[in-house]
Amino acid sequence: MLLVLNVGSSSLKAAVLQATATSSTELWRAETERQGALQDQLSAWLAPQLERWWPQIKAAGHRLVHGGALFIIPTRITAAALEQLHSVSALAPLHNPPALEAVRWLQQLRPTLPQWACFDTAFHASLPPEASTYALPASWRQLGCRRYGFHGLNHQHVAEAAPCHRLISAHLGAGCSLAAVRDGRSIDTTMGFTPLEGLVMASRSGSVDPGLLLHLQRLGLSVDELEQGLNRQSGLLGLSGLSSDWRDLRSAAAEGHSGAQLALGVFLHRLQREIGAMAASLGGVDQIALSGGIGANDTSLLEELRIAMAWLGPVEWKRIAADEEGMIARLISRADPAFGAGGDSAADDRH
Repeated sequence: MLLVLNVGSSSLKAAVLQATATSSTELWRAETERQGALQDQLSAWLAPQLERWWPQIKAAGHRLVHGGALFIIPTRITAAALEQLHSVSALAPLHNPPALEAVRWLQQLRPTLPQWACFDTAFHASLPPEASTYALPASWRQLGCRRYGFHGLNHQHVAEAAPCHRLISAHLGAGCSLAAVRDGRSIDTTMGFTPLEGLVMASRSGSVDPGLLLHLQRLGLSVDELEQGLNRQSGLLGLSGLSSDWRDLRSAAAEGHSGAQLALGVFLHRLQREIGAMAASLGGVDQIALSGGIGANDTSLLEELRIAMAWLGPVEWKRIAADEEGMIARLISRADPAFGAGGDSAADDRH
């Protein structure tokens, strides 16, 4: 059995799964909001719930949002790997540091338990240069300024759940991104260097003119103020002035709330535009799969998109529940089948 920890910027998810390379069965799950010191919360909230499972847990997996250019496959966490993981944390300051804190907590709790890191950026390592490269000076690009893409664990799950030649995977939740997937490989995506690029999200802006940010800096806004505004005060929340919750905005818009109506309108406009862009990258589309908290649960959204985008021609539309934890378990089982089968292992430490 495998323990999977998925530590987000504001949430904490844990699951115990039995997995093989091709399938995973969830045996237990818990989820809560992050509050206070993470390691204290893990000790008080999670550790007691895991007591019954420890005799059967053979390894642990963690979701790391950013692996940079270095980490592109599931990686056994060693002292050397942990040091390198810290070096890329600046690329995802809201997500990577708490995930690594969970790694350290588990090291203290179960020092001999093998731990693995799986990366949201890894699925997009197959992006061709024309999709991953920004039109920036060479000296900037040499600093690692490129498009990485995110939500890769769930995009890969969707791609495996809905295999076809030309797929658009739409991860729509608090964070939102699309992936253009050809024969199981990501060839384009909407997020870039950070999870800020692309679609409108719950409280993140999505793409904006970089000149606008320069303008705001000239008006006196600090880098910290820009980061806070773009990540925490924009998106559906900033547009509506009411809420970042999709369900609240659906209800408010139906009752005539102008801010909610604007938020939904901007969200849907950007979503349709970017679906068109992904279709262009693929040279057409066979399936479009909606996933994430919004995508998998809002039946009205699927029908709205189906009608609005009928011009795409014959397309199969699907809703697929997100499963990052299951994908992590399957990836670890592929990297070392002995863990998924429940045995011990002495896998090579690779990345």
